[in-house]
Amino acid sequence: MRASDRAYATLLDEIQHGTLPPGAVLAEVEQASRLGVSRTPLREALSRLASDGLVAQQSPRVTVVTPIDADDIREIFEVRRALEESAARLAAERGDAAAFRELAREFAATDVEAEDGREAYYALIGRFDRRLDESVANDYLTSALRTVRTHLVRVRRLARDNPDRLAASVAEHRLIASAISARDADLAAHATHVHLHNALTNILESLK
Repeated sequence: MRASDRAYATLLDEIQHGTLPPGAVLAEVEQASRLGVSRTPLREALSRLASDGLVAQQSPRVTVVTPIDADDIREIFEVRRALEESAARLAAERGDAAAFRELAREFAATDVEAEDGREAYYALIGRFDRRLDESVANDYLTSALRTVRTHLVRVRRLARDNPDRLAASVAEHRLIASAISARDADLAAHATHVHLHNALTNILESLK
């Protein structure tokens, strides 16, 4: 892995999981030393993060992690709704029904009461997303989805402490996967719409 890719991956993970919170200052010299890279690959990594909208440059050598507020989250979900509802429809038409049937069974067996169960659930969502992308078979759509998901990792942390919402989210994902496996494009899109509406409502409530 190139030094710039390694620096990008590390900083991305730290921003997404809150180790580097909104407003954190990423001084060039300090970060290059901490990550064990020279300034050139660090600048490349910071440039990529800026393109993702995760950092902003305050001065030639100082970059900060961008904030995320209720308005940002609403805008992310506006884009997410358009993309994911379309993706669900296309997956129902083009996807491997058996694969989504198996995902539905896995969602049905998910228990999010324990910490390891929650981690397993987020890993299952990752596999669901990858299968969705494969089914859509549209590079433009999946590229846009990847950009949105980059920000969603930050947003999801706001809802992780709500066990009732997590349990409901499991059921919603099960319904989406089941609808896709049944080739029911309308239900898949509608179930996705309901899931995103509930997710956004819960996140905004958690910010109050």
